This record gives sequence, structure tokens and C-alpha cells, in this order.
Amino acid sequence: MNHWILAPVLLPAMIAALIVMFARHEVERQRVISILGTLALCAISVWLLMLAASGAIEVYEVGNWPAPFGIVLVLDRLSALMVLLTALLAIAVLLYAIGSGWDARGKHFHALFQFLLMGVCGAFLTGDVFNLFVFFEVLLIASYGLMIHGGGKQRLRAGVQYVAYNLLGSTLFLFALGAIYAVSGTLNMADLAQRAAEMPADEAAILRVGAVLLLLVFAVKAALLPLHFWLPATYSLTPAPVAALFAIMTKIGAYAILRVYTLVFGPDLSVMDGLVGDLLMPAALLTLIIGMVGILGSTELGRLAAFSAIGSMGTLLIAIAMFTPEATVAALYYMVHSTLATAALFLVVDLMTEHRPGAKGKIIPSPFHRYGGLTAALFFVSSIALAGMPPLSGFVGKLMIMDAARDSDLVWWIWAAILITSLIAVVGFARAGSSVFWKSAQEAAVEVPAHDDARQSESLALTATIDIIGAQVVVTELAGPIAGYLNATAGQLYAPAQYIGAVLRLEQG
Repeated sequence: MNHWILAPVLLPAMIAALIVMFARHEVERQRVISILGTLALCAISVWLLMLAASGAIEVYEVGNWPAPFGIVLVLDRLSALMVLLTALLAIAVLLYAIGSGWDARGKHFHALFQFLLMGVCGAFLTGDVFNLFVFFEVLLIASYGLMIHGGGKQRLRAGVQYVAYNLLGSTLFLFALGAIYAVSGTLNMADLAQRAAEMPADEAAILRVGAVLLLLVFAVKAALLPLHFWLPATYSLTPAPVAALFAIMTKIGAYAILRVYTLVFGPDLSVMDGLVGDLLMPAALLTLIIGMVGILGSTELGRLAAFSAIGSMGTLLIAIAMFTPEATVAALYYMVHSTLATAALFLVVDLMTEHRPGAKGKIIPSPFHRYGGLTAALFFVSSIALAGMPPLSGFVGKLMIMDAARDSDLVWWIWAAILITSLIAVVGFARAGSSVFWKSAQEAAVEVPAHDDARQSESLALTATIDIIGAQVVVTELAGPIAGYLNATAGQLYAPAQYIGAVLRLEQG
């Protein structure tokens, strides 16, 4: 039993407790502890990815209690990939928060940040549906604290809305778990997969109800239409580094759909009869359309970034809804891309807002105090990445999704939605960019104000933003090797016998 599998959950929890106990009132000490802890998480994540790349599935039994009676954490190719993506994004976002001074605008930023990482990594590694609920609640508590970081009436109002909708999702989650447990007697994913496969179709009505309720819960987390309405106001008012980290949180909903509906309620399961894909695809197409039209209609930079997140989730869920190995490879590649691209856009929008104090984040002409040319370049690159234009990874990801859709009955709907909404996104980003940068360049120059102490390390914030954008270039350049890893990942997902055998120790009888 490999104890390193527990580290992505245990390490952030220990770092958070350490910060609260010994560095509560010293922001510099908090920063050092938080950076060191996140770097350690990155190193562990790389090691776990190398371990998972061998194809073996590692299981950690908490308290040495075997499944399905005990809590298990499971490391396979997919969970290792998501933990590494979380860690890499976290270190860039953390550096931005320190460089921009966001972490000093309120108390307990770094402790809540680490607790959030604990919840995210736990959600990716857990092998039990109930513990997925537990980690969702850890996420909810930490994310709410981070969201209202810095205060303000609007942020507090959006935070209350965010908590209310997510508590509704949590309630549905409990109903779903109760229904599933009542009919199967287990919530361990591997054990549940076995029992669902053996259940006669005429006895599986409650199981289908539980599966649909779970889909609704994951749709709330993934901001799937019509359950997306909490996201624009929430993300647009959230502190920029927190919103950038939230880019991985919406992917937890997509990850959960992919995990549960390939392992437990697989596409070949007779009692489900393709139900999930039939429900998911129309909602995903509409989510993509609403997100991209929202970009075109946005009057504020924050809402533009929020609708970009919704649109990218729609594209991702279109690929997931096909439930084929080829589409899953495309979905996973696009998931990596969209996480980085969405996070980068939120950080760029924050730079634009801070350097145009007169505009207050609105998409209107206003002169820049500093870094106007560099910020324009960063916005341009982020825009073409999210719109799916060449040469960045967004174009590659959308091309892979369209290629995987050729065998789908809805191929023309999928192609039309992706191509038309990409054009709409291009027009929306071009309108915003020309209003902010081109027209503002014609305004009279303004005096550069004295440097705010809270942003003395702004070069660090710029570097962190450029690093995230540079990571997209790396993902584009290494598309071949990454696709090879993702092909093997999809192979594991659609052949769940290895996962079930590893968790339940079937090899040992």
C-alpha cells in the first residue's frame, strides 16, 4: 500500500492547520509556508503521475480497512492527471495572489487556500461516492471563505447566492446517496459497479432515480444549463486569484460525471440504457451557446470571463456526453486546456481592472496607468485560446472533439454549435478588446500614480499570468505525447475491471 497517495489530501490540511496556529497574524510567514507546501504538493503530484503512468492502479486503505467496508483513495491515470493539474494551477495562482497583494486584503487567505486544495485533491482521489460528498462540502466551506475575501456588499450577496445553490446541490446529493444505498447496500464505487451490473432491469428503478439525481448534482458543480445561473455573478465578483483557482472546481463536476458514469453507471449498463448521455448532450449544447452569447453581450470584464468559463464547460461536456474512448480523449485534452485558459483570462482581467481604476472593470474606453501594451498582448492570447483559434491548444482540443463526433447521430448539431459559437466568441472578444485597448489608446495620457504597497511585487503577478499562458503553449507543443497518455487513460476508464479488481482485491480472491 503506497502511503504517498494520501499526501495530496493530508499535506494541504496540515499546512492549513500550521498557518492558523503559528502564522495567523503574519502574512509574510503565511506566504512562505503556503508556497513551500504548494511546491511540495507539485513535486508529489509529479511523482504520482509517474507512478500512474505505468498503468497500475494504486489503492490506499485508510486505517487498513479493506473496501467496501473502509475508506479508500484510488490513484489511476485520470486522478493522477487531475491532481497534477490542480497543483500546477495552484502554485501559479498563489504567486499571483502574493504579487498582486490579494492575499493581504483579508484574513486567513492562505489557510482557506490550502483547505480548498485538500478538498479538490480529495475529490479526485476518493473511491467512495459518500466521501466525494464530504470533499464537496470541504470545497464549499473553503471556497465561500475565499470568495468573500476582501469584503464588500456585492461580494457578500453573491457569496450567499453561491452557498444557497450549492447547499441545494448538497441536499440533492444526500437524496441520491440515500436512494442508491437503499437499493445496492454500498457506496464504494467499485463495489457499486459490480452490484449495478448484476441488478435486474425490473428492480433498478430506484437506482436510475439515484443516478439521475447524481447527474443533477454534478451539473450544478459543472455549471450546466439550466443550473448555471449561479456562476456569472459569483465568478465575476470573486477575487481574481480565487476565480482562477475556481477554474478547476467546475472541472470537478465534469470529472465526477466521467468517473461515475463510466465506472458505476457505464454506457453499456442495461439498467441505464444510455439515459445519461441523452440528458447530458442537449444541455451541454445549450450551455455552450449561452456561454458564448454571454461573451458577446457582456458589459463588464468579470462577466466576460465568467461566461467564458460557462462556454468552455459546455464544449467539455459535449465531448463527455458522447461516452466513447475517442471523445473522452478529446474531453480530457480540452479539460486541461480550458482550466489553464480560463484561469489565465481571470488573471488578465484583474490586471486590466487594476490598471484602469476609472473604468471599474467595465468594457469601456479608459486609459491605462501602466502595462497597457503587455496587458493587451496577454488579453489577445487568452482570447484566442478560449475562442479555440489556432495555433493554441483550444483549437487542437475543439478539432479533437469534432473529429470524435463524426460517428455521433448528432454530428451536424455538434459541429454547427462548436463552429458558430467559436465565431461568436471571436466577435465578443474582439469587441471587448477594441473597446478597452484600441479606443483607450486614443485617450490623453495620465500620470502614473505612486505604487501601492499592496502591489509592490506586481512583476510576480505578471510572471504568474505569463506562466499559465506559457503552459498552454506547452500543452499545444506536446499534444502528441499528452494524447498518448490520455488514450491510455480512456482505456482504463472504459475497461473498469482493473479498477474494480484493484479496489476489491479480486486478484487475491
